[in-house]
Amino acid sequence: MRVMRARNAGFCMGVALALHKLDEAVAAAPGRVATLGAIIHNPQVLAEYAAKGVRVLHSADEAEPDMTVVVRAHGIPRKDEARLSAIGAAVVDATCPRVKKAQISIAEATANGAELWLYGDAEHPEVRGLLSYASGPKRVFATGAEATRLRDALSPDGRAVLAAQTTQDRPMFDALRKDLVAAMDNRLIVLDTICDATRRRQQETLILADQVDALVVVGGRASGNTRRLADIAAGRGVPALLVETGDELEPAFFSSVSVVGLTAGASTPKSIIDAVEQRLLDF
Repeated sequence: MRVMRARNAGFCMGVALALHKLDEAVAAAPGRVATLGAIIHNPQVLAEYAAKGVRVLHSADEAEPDMTVVVRAHGIPRKDEARLSAIGAAVVDATCPRVKKAQISIAEATANGAELWLYGDAEHPEVRGLLSYASGPKRVFATGAEATRLRDALSPDGRAVLAAQTTQDRPMFDALRKDLVAAMDNRLIVLDTICDATRRRQQETLILADQVDALVVVGGRASGNTRRLADIAAGRGVPALLVETGDELEPAFFSSVSVVGLTAGASTPKSIIDAVEQRLLDF
């Protein structure tokens, strides 16, 4: 069986930067470092940092004055930033620069009270953070039907700002944007917040799916961008298997596969991708 590996698989710039900042914090204050939420969505990486003594806080209220708190790559809500400051913890902001740019853009675009329409997963930590930067009403949607309802509910003289979670599906967002702009014209401001690395990874997955018999996506199941890669392949009619490690691969799945594609989410370490590739080559 031949393996075709995506060039853009693995850590994106934002994840690599966040982990670099966490490493620096651990070196500077061993045993007194925590992250507010999971620094990235990869259980193997989180286990490595837990072994180094890094705690994962589930609330800003758990922070302590003598603690260094590293902000997760997805960013955090403004109220949590304020709470950490009030407690007196040393804060290291490891928010992905693309997410930070989206936060600032949303704050500026909604300063006049315009509604924020955010295309994304309402339960994702990045989305919760982005919403906190909107000054006016804010809504999260995930389908074209939901977008239409938002448009119809807006007052005739109302204005809205359209943005997206940075790891959302680019073609779907572009289709939604086109329909909304056509219906609303100058009452809608569109922010380009989807990360270029996400776009390249998704486009590469589309191309790869047309060249293989099956696709393996490596990454944490809690990672939205990882799940989306598997969904893209499935949408092309290609069997897609999402695994966190090579131990989850079953030979039976590949019994009739001559060429398998291999890609990975933005928070998947190269070492795990390499191990999965070797396991596939051994079948």
